[in-house]
Amino acid sequence: MKFSLAINLERMNPSTDMRDVMRHTLDMVQMAERGGFEIAWAAEHHAIEMTIAPNPFQILGWWGSHTSTIRLGTAVVVAPYWHPIRVAGEAAMLDLLTNGRLEFGIGCGAYQREFNRMAGGVKAQESVPYMLEMLPLVKQLWQGDVEHHGKYWSFPKATSTPKPLQKNPPIWVAARNPVSFDWAVANDCNIMTWAMTRDFHEVETYKQRFEDSLAKAPAGTKRPRLSTMRHTGVYARADDWEPYVNSMRRVAGQFENLFRELGDVDNGFPEQVDLAALEHRAEYDADMLRTNLMFGTPDEVIAKLKRYEALGFDNFIYYASYGLPMELQRKSLKLFVDEVMPAFAERPGLKRVAE
Repeated sequence: MKFSLAINLERMNPSTDMRDVMRHTLDMVQMAERGGFEIAWAAEHHAIEMTIAPNPFQILGWWGSHTSTIRLGTAVVVAPYWHPIRVAGEAAMLDLLTNGRLEFGIGCGAYQREFNRMAGGVKAQESVPYMLEMLPLVKQLWQGDVEHHGKYWSFPKATSTPKPLQKNPPIWVAARNPVSFDWAVANDCNIMTWAMTRDFHEVETYKQRFEDSLAKAPAGTKRPRLSTMRHTGVYARADDWEPYVNSMRRVAGQFENLFRELGDVDNGFPEQVDLAALEHRAEYDADMLRTNLMFGTPDEVIAKLKRYEALGFDNFIYYASYGLPMELQRKSLKLFVDEVMPAFAERPGLKRVAE
């Protein structure tokens, strides 16, 4: 099993200097590269300070100019917010500028608040067809001229300029429902999943959907890669858990606001909703978060990750950004590289993070 890093430029309050956020984020990506991480992922979100990512290609191009080996992925381009020609061109340009390091991730979005601002009020739960129409177009545009007259986009003959440096950039689809799994497998796409704060049964459900999709696919269908993501925090002593769980609970209240539009967003900062008032509040119980998320001492985290490896996941995405203070983020990543990753190394000699 290999490892990837998902990290956002995030501010939890207006007093945080964006220049400090930028320096910290780049430092984390460079630390991940030195430590042997495979991919660094950048999200796409709009008009919220907790995930500052109006264009993931800009962020990845910046990271790429300060790294040399780590691959660079969009997690994810939100299909309803884009035009296929623009997506194809921006992705190809990133691949060219970074010497062929693009991992192209696409999804259908999550926050209704964003859809109301970026996609004319499209319902979040009705956005999958946008992704299904867009991705084949992007792949065709990378190869040459395409004319398209579809449900969501229509355009005369056009192509992507430039073309990607890689002949076939790896493609990842964010999937949760069976339709997305089936479509990704049938279209030779890797799959990324996220169980959010739910228990391991949710992870097992995604793996079963993956296997069901493979079983339905035509003979000879290539097995795609399968990844999963968890909020991650590694600490030296078992009783050091509180800052990690408390940060997660705070951010959870803001996410629930954005998912369900339960509160206000003031100048980009989402109001926290009362977790105790939610119907599914058990998902944010402190003990549940400690158990289900990738929180723990190095030995505890290794034991948790071994379950994912045994289940058949090819890649684990370390989600670093959940309002945790920057210094604790750095300490956690260093412990992960130095004391967790060697347990999964294919060969000895994995680089350690410099002090």
